[in-house]
Amino acid sequence: MSTAAHNPIMRDLNDRTREVFRRVVESYLQTGAPVGSRSLTRDFSENVSAATIRNVMQDLEFMGLLQSPHTSAGRVPTQTGLRLFVDALLEIDPVTANDREKLEATRMSNEHGVASMLDNVGNALSLITKGASLVLTPKHEAPIRHIEFVPIAPDRALVVLVFADGQVENRIFRPPHGLLPSSLREAVNFINAFASGLTLSELRTRLRKEIAKRRQEIDSIAGDLVERGMAIWEDEGEQTERLIVRGRANLLEQADADSLIKIRELFDDLERKRDIAEVLDLTERGEGVRIFIGAENKLFSLSGSTLVVSPYMNSESKIIGAVGVIGPTRLNYGRIVPIVDYTAQLVGRMLTELGSE
Repeated sequence: MSTAAHNPIMRDLNDRTREVFRRVVESYLQTGAPVGSRSLTRDFSENVSAATIRNVMQDLEFMGLLQSPHTSAGRVPTQTGLRLFVDALLEIDPVTANDREKLEATRMSNEHGVASMLDNVGNALSLITKGASLVLTPKHEAPIRHIEFVPIAPDRALVVLVFADGQVENRIFRPPHGLLPSSLREAVNFINAFASGLTLSELRTRLRKEIAKRRQEIDSIAGDLVERGMAIWEDEGEQTERLIVRGRANLLEQADADSLIKIRELFDDLERKRDIAEVLDLTERGEGVRIFIGAENKLFSLSGSTLVVSPYMNSESKIIGAVGVIGPTRLNYGRIVPIVDYTAQLVGRMLTELGSE
């Protein structure tokens, strides 16, 4: 995040204007109510009249940093104003010992595997921040032990992937029309001849080469089945990463009637995994916490929500996932930002510990 000294807008504000702006935003973030000039004069650092404060607020409104809701003479920050405040004036609070203790307690779930641990991290993050937490888990890249195709309906089949670390994944796909049991067995035998000991990404590369080289040896329907299975493993149209969202009720409880439907649509989109890749892509553009306010990110623009997100890394310093908090634009940024940062670092350490066991 930028500092006030490097922000051109902040350089144009004198001390009085800057203090009025800061106090309006801080009051709004705390109460959610428009701020009037009289309330600011009571605890202002210098002896100024309400009329003077009102003139300063009008200047800030002209600059696009404040706006006046039609129901009140007071002001609230615009999205531009919130962005400026976050970039230039935000004071970060240290993570409290109590919050650290609650997050560190998720280490106890390490023994149950990565999925359980990240579930618990999401729950803890939501509980602590009183927002909705978002955890984008890493792709599963353990070596494969065995793969099976299981027909479950005339037009659907199940891909069962058994990994060397004991985890099992099931994915449904549509098999080729006219599939025979013999073609199913041939496809499974063909895949398993190469699968053992390879990760999914390694297996995809190997199968492409083998299908191209041995096209004449494998039944055309079985070959189509293998390729469709590969498409499912690659999750075309759906990301392989798994998104964990916890604490949806927290955000719904804070929503007004106008934004309630939009927030529900946001969570529906998240559950259908739309634009999940974008969440991770956003974090990969820079290390550390990133803040997206309202329309700054298309995934959250309609709901008017804020996303505070940070990537986490593996032992090789490679970004493999992200953690974040979804909340209203009226968010306690000074508290939430360091908590998200701490959580991302904690997840990275816990995954490194799991990998070294």
